Amino acid sequence: MDRGPQPVGPALDAVIRGLSPPGRPAPRAAVWGTVFSRWEEVVGPAVARHARPQRLEAGVLVVAVDQPAWATQVRTLGGRILGQIAELTGERLERLDVVVRR
Repeated sequence: MDRGPQPVGPALDAVIRGLSPPGRPAPRAAVWGTVFSRWEEVVGPAVARHARPQRLEAGVLVVAVDQPAWATQVRTLGGRILGQIAELTGERLERLDVVVRR
């Protein structure tokens, strides 16, 4: 059944919900967009050169860093990073996990 044009935000939210594991809450499309397209704005250019978001599911943001020292730095900044995402999107994520990928 064709319902005609639909707003992009709700349509993307439905797609993200469909990709999320059953029984786990899916973040809204605005959170995905902010985390993955505005990352440098969220964390600043110095951190963005060494840390990149890898995935976002069930309220957990996984960030990959290029050196162990940056893992410590990003963990220290975790509350600020999550706060910035919440400020930009109106949605608070539960936690930030960091992995080292060389």
